[in-house]
Amino acid sequence: MKTRLFMNQAAPEGYQAMLGLEQYVVGTSIDKKLKELIKIRASQVNSCAFCIDMHTKEARKLGETEQRIYALSAWRETPFFTDAERAVLALTESITLLAETHVPDEVYDELENFFNEKQIAEIIMQIVTINAWNRIGVATRLMPQ
Repeated sequence: MKTRLFMNQAAPEGYQAMLGLEQYVVGTSIDKKLKELIKIRASQVNSCAFCIDMHTKEARKLGETEQRIYALSAWRETPFFTDAERAVLALTESITLLAETHVPDEVYDELENFFNEKQIAEIIMQIVTINAWNRIGVATRLMPQ
């Protein structure tokens, strides 16, 4: 496989708009490791090799364990994640698979046990942002470095 195009070169204005969204989510109050778990899990669901590669490396730099990174695709079957992380991972999968799930009330309601409204909004924006990046990466066949 080879990369089809580089979005930053082919559509620089659109790419800059995406970077603006990325800058917003970087500055949110959500824990950095949790942000990386969101990015990795959405990227796994979307089969975005570039983003999986990037965000597993970033997670390691932040001190995330190999065990949790490897188990992320099976998070429901492991004891390695907190209840709050599980709520976020469930939402991540539900938003990523939006056409199938429509984000059920029970998935959303579980978040309210751990996060306030602003934090939930920030989590949703993080999920939306990585899904947009995944769609760019997969559509252009962006290759891991």
